[in-house]
Amino acid sequence: MKNPLQSLLIVFAIGLCGLCTWQWFSQMRQQNQLNALAQSNYDQTVAIQGYTNSLNAADHEIAQLDARLTELRDGLKSNTAVLFAVRADHNRLTAVAEQYSNAVVVLESQLKQANEIIHQQNAGVKHLVQERDEYVSRLNQSIKDRNALVTQYNALVKQVEVLQAAQSPKQSPP
Repeated sequence: MKNPLQSLLIVFAIGLCGLCTWQWFSQMRQQNQLNALAQSNYDQTVAIQGYTNSLNAADHEIAQLDARLTELRDGLKSNTAVLFAVRADHNRLTAVAEQYSNAVVVLESQLKQANEIIHQQNAGVKHLVQERDEYVSRLNQSIKDRNALVTQYNALVKQVEVLQAAQSPKQSPP
């Protein structure tokens, strides 16, 4: 009986070894699947974290863009008000510029008239200067003539005095 029992024991030992091997192989496959699932879980967690960070960044950027949009709308409102004021000023300044241009035209015509009057007055003054120069030259000529006459008179007076002086000593001896 040793032989069939030993054979049975060997079969059971080999069966037990096969069972252990199959158990070990099965646990290894399960461990690999568990590791794969853990890695997949880790990758998904990292991806979820990335998506969460991306969403937070997007929310922050959306909030900034919303604030900027609000600022731009407020700026648009104030710019619209300024634009209306600038247009009103432009219209007012255009009217004033038109008035000034009309005033410039009127002033230019008055300036031309004043220039013509000044030219006429200058011509009159030149004519008066010429007449004055003529009268002054006549006056100078008459003064020269009178001075010459006075010089002649003085010469005659001296001659008369000389003659009287010459005759006076002759008349004194009598």
